[in-house]
Amino acid sequence: MTEKNLTCANCTTAACRFKNESKYPKFCLTACADNDLVNETIEIYKNDEVLGNIARVSAEIEGEFYGRLTRVEETIEFITRMNYKKVGIATCVGLLNESRILSRILTAKGIDNYVVGCKTGAVDKTEIGVPNELKLNRGCGHESLCNPILQAKILEREHTDFNIVMGLCIGHDTLFIKHSTVPTTVLVVKDRVLGHNPVQALYTANTIYSRFKKELNIS
Repeated sequence: MTEKNLTCANCTTAACRFKNESKYPKFCLTACADNDLVNETIEIYKNDEVLGNIARVSAEIEGEFYGRLTRVEETIEFITRMNYKKVGIATCVGLLNESRILSRILTAKGIDNYVVGCKTGAVDKTEIGVPNELKLNRGCGHESLCNPILQAKILEREHTDFNIVMGLCIGHDTLFIKHSTVPTTVLVVKDRVLGHNPVQALYTANTIYSRFKKELNIS
């Protein structure tokens, strides 16, 4: 692999965190950065009121509560500081209980919210070309597709000004984020095997429990 093909994945210093230039590797993206591109991004933060405010508030929450708040608490703090009036929750129906609890917490905090499940509309998967043999029920009756685009459009109709994704499937979360008309965060990432904790697959990647032994050359 040539130096020009190396990326941050090959870095062992993360010296960019403190601008420790003496420890930048030769291929460092910061050291080799296009200054015009860097300046362009800073101008976006400075000149776009919405994006700039998101960036500032996020940094302030990190600075004040690093390692002290859970992601749920951080999300509530972010909603409050951004002065969002109505929050949309796009949830997998398999996490309706978790979304119900989140909704109750937000309501108790005085935050208006609206929950939409992924199966809303009850459209069979065959309507978008999924063959019966690839449905979970293998074609033994109706099986509703997940409809993240509909979730996004319903939340747009409800005039939410911030949306939360709760455990939508891979790809479905992509579609929701693409079609959401307001800033969106992911609170829960679905991983049915690991209890919705996908990073555990990476934590165990170099152990005897790894599912990536071939890729990582682990015996």
